[in-house]
Amino acid sequence: MTDTRCPAAHPDDPTPCDGPPVVTVLDAQNGGADGCEHHGARLLASLEGGRVYALPDAPEGAAIRVFKAADGTRPFVWHEGAPRTEPSQLSHRENRERDGR
Repeated sequence: MTDTRCPAAHPDDPTPCDGPPVVTVLDAQNGGADGCEHHGARLLASLEGGRVYALPDAPEGAAIRVFKAADGTRPFVWHEGAPRTEPSQLSHRENRERDGR
């Protein structure tokens, strides 16, 4: 892999890509970015109403792996020292567990 990261990687996220772009992540207004599974999940976790779709040449199951990973990933996870008390700061899974669902 080159030093160039996928378009889904946030500039403040220091982590490297885990492979080539395999998914497109869309926000609620249909703006999107292609990304590797790792950054696709991080982007999806940071969006309200986001969706993920596999690119045509993606490995089988790429979109569902990104969807499942995003479910347990906190929004803007690279902000490690940030307090995480509000629902918008927790993962979807943490919010379900907190609400008893």
